[in-house]
Amino acid sequence: MTAHSPTAARPVLRRLARPFAALGALALPTAYVATVDPNSAGHYPTCPFLRATGWWCPGCGGLRCVHALTRGELTTAAHDNLLAVVLFAIVGVLWVRWVFAALTGGRPPRVEFGPARATALVLLLVAFTVLRNLPIGAHLAPPAV
Repeated sequence: MTAHSPTAARPVLRRLARPFAALGALALPTAYVATVDPNSAGHYPTCPFLRATGWWCPGCGGLRCVHALTRGELTTAAHDNLLAVVLFAIVGVLWVRWVFAALTGGRPPRVEFGPARATALVLLLVAFTVLRNLPIGAHLAPPAV
């Protein structure tokens, strides 16, 4: 059996199945947001946190951010939700590492999420929420629709 036979390729294809299934699971909703513009009122519901408090939540502007990213508009995406852009970049790097590990037979990246990281994430989300709702951080708030 040679290294290029279909039998030798199966383990690699099997290892690639999970990262590409994850990519597919993200691709479908991303394609929807790419085609149904969240900048036009009436296509998506209003954020319940924004409606109840009048404050932008950490996710507000996320759909517009994804829509802008699908068009290659990084500056617009960062203006709509900078935190989402940063988190998408981190997820993208982790996905590429996952694919590389699948191709080479290595271990996929693990993200340990213990109490310290959970606390740091919560503090980041709270700080981002407060900052984008203060006059000094108004540039972090998405444009009103």
